[in-house]
Amino acid sequence: MQRIEQHHCFEGRQEVWQHTANTVGCDMTFGIFLPNAALQGQPCPVLYWLSGLTCSEQNFITKAGAQRYAQEHNLILVSPDTSPRGEHVPNDAAYDLGQGAGFYLNATQAPWAEHFQMHDYVALELPALIKSHFPATEVQAISGHSMGGYGALTLALRQPNLWCSASAFSPIVAPSQVPWGIKAFGAYLGEDRTAWQSYDAVELIKAGHRPPPLLVDQGDADDFLDTQLKPQLLQTACEAAGVDLELHMRHGFDHSYYFIASFIGQHIAFHAKHMNKR
Repeated sequence: MQRIEQHHCFEGRQEVWQHTANTVGCDMTFGIFLPNAALQGQPCPVLYWLSGLTCSEQNFITKAGAQRYAQEHNLILVSPDTSPRGEHVPNDAAYDLGQGAGFYLNATQAPWAEHFQMHDYVALELPALIKSHFPATEVQAISGHSMGGYGALTLALRQPNLWCSASAFSPIVAPSQVPWGIKAFGAYLGEDRTAWQSYDAVELIKAGHRPPPLLVDQGDADDFLDTQLKPQLLQTACEAAGVDLELHMRHGFDHSYYFIASFIGQHIAFHAKHMNKR
């Protein structure tokens, strides 16, 4: 591993690291905020943040203002990049496929399958790396925005034993039913739609998967609300399955990091509450 950035931030430190990732077969970067307690050697729980289309680890660490709340609650924030990258990694000219658009799944189709194994990177390889190099406890939670919100939901539903809580801003809740997901799933997973269900939050809930405590925030002025996000599908699925969902429709808010910055403190407090129960 190589540390490529460090910045004093509140009473802790924001860092960015690069490492060779076996699951995706290339170098990956991730941001990590270490509160003062961690810098002093005290083991702290970890909140993983997954960003959306076109983003890297930089968007969250520079725009969300989350570090102040992580410092207050003594938790570590980890924000990985959104896909494998590099000259040898497949890409597409469109913004919603290829580099910057990993969709947090394990691709099965050529040419994507060799590198686009983001589910295993986030669920397995990155947490193992964090625990071996930083003062992190076994307690962890997951959150994200848009494509990353979709990733947080599906990771939490697929492996709920790994996460004490999950939250999302403006998530793609039913990718099998919206253009972003249909395009990505067709490319990464193939045309057999039964294979898509294991990466679709609504379909996972219908199939009996149960998440850890779940919080979702959605702005009602989001340009993608009716075409790509459709939170009512998640709400309906949760109600039918008896799954507790804390869903907030926020009046006047859009899809941007202004929305995330406005409510990230509440999300971190939500995760801290459940982390403290472990």
